[in-house]
Amino acid sequence: MASSVTKEISYEDLKALVGKSQNLFLVDVRSKEELDKGRIPGSVHIPIDTVEAALTMEPEAFKAKYGVTKPPLDAPELVFHCQMGRRGGMATDKASKLGYMNARNYAGAYKEWSEKEGK
Repeated sequence: MASSVTKEISYEDLKALVGKSQNLFLVDVRSKEELDKGRIPGSVHIPIDTVEAALTMEPEAFKAKYGVTKPPLDAPELVFHCQMGRRGGMATDKASKLGYMNARNYAGAYKEWSEKEGK
């Protein structure tokens, strides 16, 4: 049923969602050090090595830890990203295996975002 091909989202599509969509759940899987250099507005920081644990938490525990409501399995706009694209893909695969049907990787990652945004 689940394909091994990671679903991806383009810069243009993500840009259209950031700040405009109530449904966007954007997960930044980079390290704290990378995050300190800049981030995509509205993203939630869940480092790559904790993604699986985070997505299997009880909703109350997730909210207490991350300050946001845990996305449901059918979240329409669940997007992961890292610095270059690889870890975002890994996180997207993990989410898909856990049953998140619409998980996508922003393959351009923060590198492309920061270049396009001029930050």
